Amino acid sequence: MVEAERATLFTDNRYTVQAKDEVCGARVEITGKPGLVAAGMRLASLRGRVRAGFAPEQLTMGQWEAVGKAAGKRVRWTAVKGAVESLRGVKDDGEIAVMREAAILAGRVWESVLKLVKPGVTEIELAAEIEYGMRMGGATGPAFDTIVASGPRAALPHGRASAKPLEKNELVVFDLGAILRGYCSDITRTVYVGRAPRKIKRWYAAVLEAQEAARAAVKPGVTAGEVDAAARGVLDSRGLGRRFTHSTGHGLGIEVHEAPRLGRGVESRLATGNVVTIEPGVYIEGTGGIRIEDDIWVRAGGAETLSQARRELLEL
Repeated sequence: MVEAERATLFTDNRYTVQAKDEVCGARVEITGKPGLVAAGMRLASLRGRVRAGFAPEQLTMGQWEAVGKAAGKRVRWTAVKGAVESLRGVKDDGEIAVMREAAILAGRVWESVLKLVKPGVTEIELAAEIEYGMRMGGATGPAFDTIVASGPRAALPHGRASAKPLEKNELVVFDLGAILRGYCSDITRTVYVGRAPRKIKRWYAAVLEAQEAARAAVKPGVTAGEVDAAARGVLDSRGLGRRFTHSTGHGLGIEVHEAPRLGRGVESRLATGNVVTIEPGVYIEGTGGIRIEDDIWVRAGGAETLSQARRELLEL
């Protein structure tokens, strides 16, 4: 809870020691009630009419009802969208250093797993190896459920790993990320099991060119929609525009999906210190999909790619 003079974290005695170690810039109040209820009761104790802002995207209906009941009828509520998220969107040098490590860790683990990619191994076995490798590399866990999608399943943009075994002559999409010291990475790579036919190489080259075009468009002050348009324009020119079914990227930080969203027509402008993903893809039902994703730091004068895994088409 943030007031004009102070900020307070309400928590219970399970987190007394952790709060002492981790919280700075706020006082800690140990309570026997749920944190939101305790915050509502604090509002109820204030004199006169009280105005309070809340983040509607962060509260369930049940939580909203609980804090409102605890606060009582004297509180006038105002929905405040994106206030905290916009502050979090700009990273300082220390945060960038951690995110670079997280991105490099994810790429290093992916490359270490390539030796296991062969017909017969299952998607979920590869995902398990990836998540184990990230934890052994210092991550507290994956940033999301690791995606390994092969063959026709590679046409699913969020095709989480299944028991399907890899087969010869098919695409495999890997989408993975690590949480390192509280910050997320998010990269995607696509490989081919066997010798890739000409059309696969052509599609892959188009996606890589689209990613490079969007990456080149990233700089402070450019709109998110302009970055998306750079990628989409390449795929449109290759006759693959309708196969690109999602936005070009998203913000990255404490959460794996943060503002800004790099989508069609989005007018928000990139700022120095943002970290975004660039991840164009094409998806062909019955055949598979191709996506290439990297983590990009928006810095003065342009951008820097934090992730370092190989981007060329690998035939395994």
